[in-house]
Order: sequence, then structure tokens, then C-alpha cells
Amino acid sequence: MRRNSRRRPTGPRRATFAAVALILGGGGMVAVNVYASATEADGTAQPGGATIDCPDVGSELTAVPDAARSEVDTELASLDGQIAEAYKQLRSATPEQQLDAAFTDASVMKPLEEKRAGTLERIAVAIGNAGQRPEGLEALAGCELLPPEEEQAENEQGGQAGNGPVAADFADINSVQPSAQAPAGQNASRGTFVTRCGVNENGLFNSDNVIVAPGVSNGAHHFHDYVGNQDNDAFSSDADLAAADTSCENQGDKSSYFWPVLRLQNGNQEQDAQAPGGGIEGNAGEILTPKEVTMTFQGSPTGDVTAMPRLLRIITGDAKAHVNGTANANASWSCTGFEDRQLKDKYPLCPEGSDVVRTFKFQSCWDGRNIDSANHRTHVAFAAADGSCAAGFQAIPQLVQRIVYDVDAPSLDDGGDTTPLFAVDSFPEQLHKPVTDHGDFINVFEEGLMREMVDCINEGRECDGAGAPEEPQQPEPSEEPSEEPSEEPSEEPSEEPQQPEPTEEPSEEPQNPAPTGDDEPTEEPATEEPPAATQSNEPPADDAPEATATADRPKISATPTQGGTEEDPAEAIGSPTASPTESSVAVGNDQPVYGTAPQTAGGSLADTGAKLWPAAAGSILVIAGFVLLRRFTSRA
Repeated sequence: MRRNSRRRPTGPRRATFAAVALILGGGGMVAVNVYASATEADGTAQPGGATIDCPDVGSELTAVPDAARSEVDTELASLDGQIAEAYKQLRSATPEQQLDAAFTDASVMKPLEEKRAGTLERIAVAIGNAGQRPEGLEALAGCELLPPEEEQAENEQGGQAGNGPVAADFADINSVQPSAQAPAGQNASRGTFVTRCGVNENGLFNSDNVIVAPGVSNGAHHFHDYVGNQDNDAFSSDADLAAADTSCENQGDKSSYFWPVLRLQNGNQEQDAQAPGGGIEGNAGEILTPKEVTMTFQGSPTGDVTAMPRLLRIITGDAKAHVNGTANANASWSCTGFEDRQLKDKYPLCPEGSDVVRTFKFQSCWDGRNIDSANHRTHVAFAAADGSCAAGFQAIPQLVQRIVYDVDAPSLDDGGDTTPLFAVDSFPEQLHKPVTDHGDFINVFEEGLMREMVDCINEGRECDGAGAPEEPQQPEPSEEPSEEPSEEPSEEPSEEPQQPEPTEEPSEEPQNPAPTGDDEPTEEPATEEPPAATQSNEPPADDAPEATATADRPKISATPTQGGTEEDPAEAIGSPTASPTESSVAVGNDQPVYGTAPQTAGGSLADTGAKLWPAAAGSILVIAGFVLLRRFTSRA
């Protein structure tokens, strides 16, 4: 019989094999962890960019009786929560199920339609009990599941959470043509007033929106940066805002300025990675702190401006523009040194040495009566193409926010693997499109400081936040943009020189704003009667414009926070059945409002670095393998 010539491994050889296995296993764990951190937002696979397209109910409710306002706002927020829940159901399905129309219709879309129908009925009942019941709301219950965009379908990851952005959402700023500006009229109020409130270096974030969804936690379904007022969450009343601290240099400015955070999709996870408004809803990556934030108030191209009423609320841009259309899109994107070139529906690719710039221009015409309106739009408007306000409206100082970020242009050819993508937070169905960018403002200026602002602007001076004069403006006419709403977003110029070097000074000349917008779309105020007023709980000063109002919104939780502490709501707005301790509360019949505790995080929100324990374990195994290998090799 032939003898088997293969030798069985000796002890040292077996140890060597084991050591090699340990090295390979540990290295594999490291590799898996690195890959996971670069492709997953919350440790689970995310489906690529299918969109649930639902009619925007808020845009249809242009006149809601004051007695029904708080209940309607709560129910509108519930509609957004239902869409978020539908996205979670899609994410939990297998890829095969996601592509199965029968499955998605039966398990996601039909249940969503039934929930929306119940909520719409409660809205109609609430309005009917306080006035005339609206007709046709039931037709808005149905939604459509749209397939992923072509670019995402062709093996593009579509961002860290798998729901955008994609390469087509970016454009080289050098490819954008500069735009000309129309000169202001001879009677223009040419002054400017600048207030400085920091860059949110203290980390005040939450996913609420006290304007659109008062009393509803996670009403925005995406995180906001806050500067200025330090007590701004879903449960802040007018009295809370007036009594709060402020991050502004001038303590007379307690206004609230907020906008969606910008995230770097570098595989890192924030503390909200498993939270509503954050990773659960597809908002993933490292939150970027702005390099610079400037708020400039400027005048009217046709005449003097009047003071803003205290607690006036203004929203610019449309957070749902990807689904609603671009009629209300208004934010713009550019690069320092290139701010005469503005993008509406693209993120900019800036050259080396140039920073990314977001610009928000707010409405500059006020109806003279209301500090808010049912759809949060019709009490204010943009000026016409010639700079004039519509009949019944008066010019107020126009807020222009300029936010600068030190962020590199992403590498699009490899989906951001080399240099990561960046994107604003958004509602789940909006896929982080740049056209959905938006800004929010609540005026909490002291009356005396507001008067200084108005005098400064009308007298043609350039003033700092304290109203102190700096240098008089040049006699040459300033340029005012056309504020005529359009169906498509237009590129907005500024007077920044076309230099590649970054500039940190805000553009002093107005840029061409697109139509109004944000979380709810608008209708032209020039053709409709302004709605009934909402309430400021503080009487205006004798020389301030008088704004009639409705009852102030009560605060559910009175504890201001910057550090992520949860608040214990005492009562629900518009919902007598609300429970302060549950994660959702019943509204109307059995429909939940999604979350009662504020989704607030503050201080060091950025708990960056993906969960590192697998990598650490892998590294230990690698080291152990090398030790064993060395030991038994020496014995051999």
C-alpha cells in the first residue's frame, strides 16, 4: 500500500495557521466596519430614492378660523408623520418587496391613504365647527409612490442614507452665467442694518418647527440650526420667546433665525442617527457648523420701510419643493468670490479656496395686520418686479441671511468616496434636493432697536447691530432684485467680485429672489383678502405698527434647552387627549401625533465616528494574531 506522503501539521504549524486566520478575520471585521460606516446611516440598509408623493394639504388651507388654527396645525403635522412612517415601512421591506407594486400598495400606500383620509376629515370638522367646512379635502388623501430617479437607479448609492443627494444635484459654479440686476428707483431706502448672532457654535438643534407645527415634536422631520433666540422649540410660546436669552451681540435682538442643518455625508454618525428627524428619516452624516452667518436687513427699491410688528413670523423657501414644484423655492447657493452666480436647484462645486454660500431672502411686504396666516405665507409677500408692494401691503425691512461653510467640492465620479457629498436635511420624500432649502424667522426685536433699524435704512446709512452709523452709502443707486414669483427658480446675482479668493463680507446688494416658500406653499396675496390675525401676547409700542392677533399659543414644556434634555409637556395644543409621557398622542379619534417629547439635541451633538467597537475588536484580533505568529515561528 502506498504511503501517504502528506504530513499532518505540527503544533507550531497549526498555531501559525490559526494566527493567520485571526489576522484575516480581524482585518475583515475592520474592513466591514469601515464599509458600513461609509454606506449606512443607522446600521441598517437604506433603500434608494423612491418618493412618496402626497398632495400638500397646507397649501389648500389659506383661510382657517382662529379658533381652529392650533388643532389644524397639529393635524397637518400628523400628515407629515404619516409619510415618515410610510418611509420606515418601505425601509423595513426586502428589495424584492420594494419592487413589488402589489406589496407596496397593500402594505404601505393603502394604509397611508386611509390614515390621511381620517386626518383630513378631522381637519374639515375642526374648521367646520369654527366656521364654514371646507369642501374637497377628501380628494387629497391619495398618494403616489414614484420610482427612484434614473441616476439613483443606476447603481448610485445616493448619499449616506441611500436617499440622496446624487451627482446630478451638483453643478460647477464656473458653469453658471452671472446675472444682471435692475437698479433701484430714485426714492429707494438704501440703508442696511446688520445683526450678528453667531454660527450656532453652542450646538442648539432640534427637528421642530414652532411656526408650522406648534406643539408637535419633530414637526419638521429634519434638524434645524438655531441662532438668536435660545428658547425655540415646538412648545415655545410668544412669552417664552420674549423672555429668552439670545446669542445675538445686541441683546435687544431676541429674534429666532433657523434653517436646515448642512451635513457632510462622510460616514460619521451624529447622536440623532437613531432618532426621528435624524437617521430614522434619512438625515445622516456629520452636522457642519457654519464658518460665518450674517443677517442683513435692507430697504425697499421704491420708498421708505415701516417697522416689522413684534413676533411677526416669516418663512422663505419651500421645504417640499421637490414634490410641490418650484413656485415657492427661494433659497440660493453660490461660492465666495462668485456670488453674482446663483443656483436654485443645484449645490455648488466651488473651486479650491472658495467656500459654499447659502442665501435666503425673506419677504419684504406685510399686510399691515397679521403676524402669521393659516398657510404661514399670505400675511407677507415679495415685492413686484418694480419693487412695489401689492395693494394693502406695506414695505418692511427685508431680511437677507448669508451662511458660509468651509466644505470641499465632493468627488462625484466615485459617489463621494474620496471627498464626501454634502446636503441639507429634508423631509424623507424630498431626497435632500437643494431646491428644498428654506429659512425661518420670528421677529423678537425690542421696539426701540426696531425703530433704530428703520431709521438707519430710511436715512441711507450702513449700521451695525447696535444701530450705530458706520459709513454712509454711496450716492449711486443700489440694485434691487426683481421679486416677481416665477414657476422656475432663477439664478440670483450679487455684487460680489468674480474672484476665486473667498470673501467673508455679506453681499450688500440684493439678489434676485425667487418666489416665496418653505414648509407650506403660498398663494398670491395681491388677489385675496388677508386672513384673520394671529396673536402676539405683548402689546405693541405706541409708535410701532399695530398687529391684531388671536390667542397666544400655550407652551407645553417651559424648560428651554440647549443640551438635549427632554421636556415634560403639560398639555397638548388642539388635543385635549394628549398625554405628556407617551411617544405619540391621540388627536381627534385614534390618529397619533408623532412624538410629544422635543427631538432636541444640543451642546456636543456631533458624536462623530461610526460605531467603532467592531473596528477595535478587529484590531485586537490582528495584534493577537501577530503575537501568536511570532511566538510559534520562533519556536519552530
